[in-house]
Amino acid sequence: MSYDVGSARAFYDWSIAQVMPPSFAGQDLSWQQDRQDVLSWPTLFLMTSMPDHKQKNIAVIGWREWAGLPELGIKWIKVKVDTGARSSALHAYDVHEFQRDGETWVRFKVHPMQRKSLKCTEAEAKILEYRMVRSSNGKSEKRPVIETKVDLLGVCLPVELTLTNRDAMGFRMLLGRQAIRKRFLVDSSRSYYGGQPARKKKKKTKKSSKSRRKRSDHKDS
Repeated sequence: MSYDVGSARAFYDWSIAQVMPPSFAGQDLSWQQDRQDVLSWPTLFLMTSMPDHKQKNIAVIGWREWAGLPELGIKWIKVKVDTGARSSALHAYDVHEFQRDGETWVRFKVHPMQRKSLKCTEAEAKILEYRMVRSSNGKSEKRPVIETKVDLLGVCLPVELTLTNRDAMGFRMLLGRQAIRKRFLVDSSRSYYGGQPARKKKKKTKKSSKSRRKRSDHKDS
């Protein structure tokens, strides 16, 4: 795809005329001038030449979504979509390596529900490699990397995940740039484009029903 720089520059001139404050009228704005009150022409060039994502049928996701990892036996897990992170990460603990048919596998446990440790899922996967990853706190860690399928917005896609303990983090899974590149656009202002799992209704206990009856009898008397 080729771009006409002359057309982009002409569009820039027109845009400057639209956003320029009246006090700048008639003044000569140099192309090298870096002003905060106008858009840079390379930015406008990219805006006008960028292909429309609707033509490519690229889905939109929010900054957090509910996803599934069917090959790991995880139906629902809350995911943070982080375009600032290159790789994706999954919370894992009790990580143990073992050999299967001459290949190195890993067995681990996951707490899929955020801030809850009651539910535990045990999974196995083949190790692709080990990768040095620098976390948000600046520390580097050597992590095992696995490949599995992620179910996001009803689409099952292959994704590489590094395994690390994320108990201290807010989300059990992080989805980085490599996983969503050329697949999704991120709307940082919204969440859960793919919906949320239905919450289970709490069962009414006999004790609570009896207390309600007592309160009702007291009101009648």
